[in-house]
Amino acid sequence: MSKPIAIIAGVGPGTGAAVARKFALSYPVALLSRNPSTYDPIVAEINKSGGKAIGISTDVSDSKSVKAMVEKLKEEYGNDVRCAAAVFNASGAFVRKPFLELTEEVMDSSYAGSAKGSFNFAQATLPLLLHLLASTSTPPHPPTLIFTGATASVKGSALFAAFATMKFALRAMAQSLAREFGPKGVHVAHAVIDGVIDIPRTKEWDLGEGGKIDPNAIADAYWHLHTQPKTAFTWEIDIRPGIEKW
Repeated sequence: MSKPIAIIAGVGPGTGAAVARKFALSYPVALLSRNPSTYDPIVAEINKSGGKAIGISTDVSDSKSVKAMVEKLKEEYGNDVRCAAAVFNASGAFVRKPFLELTEEVMDSSYAGSAKGSFNFAQATLPLLLHLLASTSTPPHPPTLIFTGATASVKGSALFAAFATMKFALRAMAQSLAREFGPKGVHVAHAVIDGVIDIPRTKEWDLGEGGKIDPNAIADAYWHLHTQPKTAFTWEIDIRPGIEKW
């Protein structure tokens, strides 16, 4: 029987890459993004360092693309593929705009990238997570499904109607899944990332000393969630810099 895998959706040079590196220390990883150029460097890095990684071009807002991703996983790891951890780090566009300037197209795009995307991802990965429980009496860690949220997941601010709407929806679905699948042994968790993450596109943002979140620290927190026993599941965590106002 092949080793269980980890699946990370939304892999780029920031949080997705950090999570991929962390989980690749223990599992073969499948990295998902629409554009291969975003995951190719991380795939190469992990394989060069002795891990096992593949990249699959996937549009999580398209159910056909997500189903095709699962078929590629089966081609790579066999029809009996099992999932130890699945992380949804994808998101719709970050939109900051007055409500009366929003368009239906913007709302549809926001919904597709986050709410619909997380729905498709969860429907594809939960059977693989449950399969780990069915095939292994005591896996080292409970199969885990983690959703990356944001400040807007719990706080709808002015000019953020589109972004907050999709993040609220993602959080609501994650909470429902936690209540449905937690008793079955699958740990479903939601992370509120409350602050600016230190990634390439935010390098020039001056937020003061310690004003940004280290993506490697997010990855460490996700790994901790994954290793929690069934007797002590955490449904939601919030992660922010110590100087962040909240």
